[in-house]
Amino acid sequence: MNSDNDLQIAGDILEVQHLLQPPREHPVTVAEFVGLARAIAADRAQWEHLVEYDATSRWYHRLRTGPGYEVWLLSWVPGQGSGLHDHGRSSGVLTVLEGALTERTERGTRALSAGAQRVFAPGYVHEVVNDALEPAVSLHVYYPGLTEMPMHTAAAAACEARPVTA
Repeated sequence: MNSDNDLQIAGDILEVQHLLQPPREHPVTVAEFVGLARAIAADRAQWEHLVEYDATSRWYHRLRTGPGYEVWLLSWVPGQGSGLHDHGRSSGVLTVLEGALTERTERGTRALSAGAQRVFAPGYVHEVVNDALEPAVSLHVYYPGLTEMPMHTAAAAACEARPVTA
């Protein structure tokens, strides 16, 4: 009888803790940034007491920074919107914490309820609006930190979205 088996070759899978990488203090991958946003969303004590609502403009608060990234908390009263924009060279994760938001892109409109997340790359053009009757709160993670937010017109965005043919 052969005594070699997977357990002898690989060892007990429950005993490989020494092979696992320790969790990173700061995220570096898209999945880790999404996880960071989910963790903050789940820990209401981190952000709920900071939220304010401003009827004249969107309210925002930088919640956290890390090596090369920023986390922002935003509130939206009914009717407030971002305007059509991109995030320059930054990638991002948008997470709706409370209420509902609407995202508009050249591909169409998407309703985002509490818990919804959107991930975007540099150059992604969209508009976010609170079309609901209740206020909304969202969390935004940008990597690298947001340094510009170029605004677009609807006509320019439509032209950018169309492929050029010869």
